[in-house]
Amino acid sequence: MNPKRYIRQTILKEFGADGQRKLAKAKVLVVGAGGLGVPVLTYLNAMGVGALGLVDADVVSLSNLHRQVLYTEAMVGSLKVEAAAEQLQKQNPETELKIYPTFLNVSNALEIIKGYGVVVDATDNFPTRYLINDACVLLKIPFVYGALHGFEGQVSVFNYQNGPTYRCLFAKMPAADAIPDCNENGVLGILPGIVGNLQALETVKVICGLGDVLSGTLLLYDALTQRMQRMKFSLQSKNLDINTLAESYEFDCELEIKDSPNLDIRPMLSDGLIEVIDVRTQPEFDAEHLRGAKHIPLDEVEQRSLEIDMTKSVYVICQVGIRSQKAIYILEQKHPEKEFINVTGGMNMIDSYANTY
Repeated sequence: MNPKRYIRQTILKEFGADGQRKLAKAKVLVVGAGGLGVPVLTYLNAMGVGALGLVDADVVSLSNLHRQVLYTEAMVGSLKVEAAAEQLQKQNPETELKIYPTFLNVSNALEIIKGYGVVVDATDNFPTRYLINDACVLLKIPFVYGALHGFEGQVSVFNYQNGPTYRCLFAKMPAADAIPDCNENGVLGILPGIVGNLQALETVKVICGLGDVLSGTLLLYDALTQRMQRMKFSLQSKNLDINTLAESYEFDCELEIKDSPNLDIRPMLSDGLIEVIDVRTQPEFDAEHLRGAKHIPLDEVEQRSLEIDMTKSVYVICQVGIRSQKAIYILEQKHPEKEFINVTGGMNMIDSYANTY
């Protein structure tokens, strides 16, 4: 470790050389290499965290670039973890980087997380957050939480020194149709950078024992007014009594969703072998869509389900695979005899194969 590299932070008496040594020994896992993960990874890497793990199976898309500033147009279609690792290695060659080109799930979560001292949740979905929480409780590892909604952001630290867990704040997973996502509701490019940097700061505080960690406190940030509020919450001891991971982490719904295998569905669509339902908004569909796909926006799925050709295998697609899950919950309730298939990764994954029709 070259001390000159970090001199501007080691001269802080509250941090010093001891703080830098703690960072150098730290191992941090970042789950998600998107809007929140990019600033977290960039600053932890620059500050000298010794080892970083990157978990994500998504690919870089053009619509990511306004907020995921680690990536370039030349990287569109590349796996995010590979593109990020390449950039991070150039930024700081001293960092040990390990990539996991997969989504975190019940079968791999404990094995991946167990080698790290802090987990940063940079995901955009509730099932993964509950999975991260339960795995971290089992392994007694703190995790740093961040979330976005519209012009607002949230940050907190869970399972820190036997403090409150994610379930102490959000006891029950919401229904699928209550879940917002940035592809449907939009996100201002700078907001993930602000919230992600707050997550990175909390991670450094946890590692180095600096200041007051946001344990038992939810920080709420309003970008339009530049106001921050704090909401206190307490440990519910029952939430520490986790002996094993759940069999699955799904939305608050008994229906199961079948995901498509990792393949290009366009040839099957062109040959008329499958029905593809695109549930994105009209502007998204007009800008880019698969030739032959039937457009039924998510908020019209229930009313227009009879327009779907149920004699074929039905694939449901959106931009990243979240809204399509919501649509399938709706469709399976109306047509319980039919199996619907979610296009994993949505249009972003289709884009990774080649330019769309």
